[in-house]
Amino acid sequence: MALETIDTAAKRGVLAVQEYVVLSARAVSNIFRRPFYAGDLFQQADIIGVGSLPIVILTGFFLGCVLALQTASSLEQFGATAFTGQLVSMSMIKEIGPVVTALMVSGRNASGMASELGSMIVTEQIDAMRALGTDPLKKLVMPRIVATVVMLFFLVILSDTVGILGGGFVSVAMLGQSGSQYFHTAYQSLQYPDLLQGLVKPLFFGLIIATIGCYFGMKTKGGTQGVGRSTTQAVVWASVLIIVADFVISRFMIGIYGR
Repeated sequence: MALETIDTAAKRGVLAVQEYVVLSARAVSNIFRRPFYAGDLFQQADIIGVGSLPIVILTGFFLGCVLALQTASSLEQFGATAFTGQLVSMSMIKEIGPVVTALMVSGRNASGMASELGSMIVTEQIDAMRALGTDPLKKLVMPRIVATVVMLFFLVILSDTVGILGGGFVSVAMLGQSGSQYFHTAYQSLQYPDLLQGLVKPLFFGLIIATIGCYFGMKTKGGTQGVGRSTTQAVVWASVLIIVADFVISRFMIGIYGR
């Protein structure tokens, strides 16, 4: 009986992965086909990008503040507090900025996509769209994927900038360090591989957030309870896959550039 249960769970998992890959591939391929639904694209960009600005700015600023505090207290033991700006900028740009921003956007938007599309499935609005000859993947999923990837890219840049400024604020106002020294070391320590790693990650994270949210939304079953389950699963799986993708990308980039 236990073997049958394991076998059934394995088959269900493989089928779910297959459905996710097919849905994502079809949605991404729709980017290059007409019509483009520019209105829906800009609407989603406003919801995902502009709507996430407050939480991204607050999170990035206080992350930079905490990084500066922790880094300075650790470096003080070795008399190397001058390197605070270097460690804050590298941590924010390479790792903390992209990952935390993606997790914040995931909690806000992956759940929103899953609940919105799930509600449309439950109320049979998706079936009505198909009956009218409209492809739901083209109309609903594709704009969300493009908007999430594009807007997360700029949100991560904003988060990195605000985080470095937050670290500078703490270093100068609270720790008494030189502002010019902080920003000079923060800028001079960065190299091309560091910037590339920090700018590549949000592209993959955005794709994960949008495709996971849309997948669980489009696969919603069981009425309003199903919508709740889809919303929870979307946030959980998007967060897990972001962490996994972060490890894979970091390992790949370090293997190529050595840092």
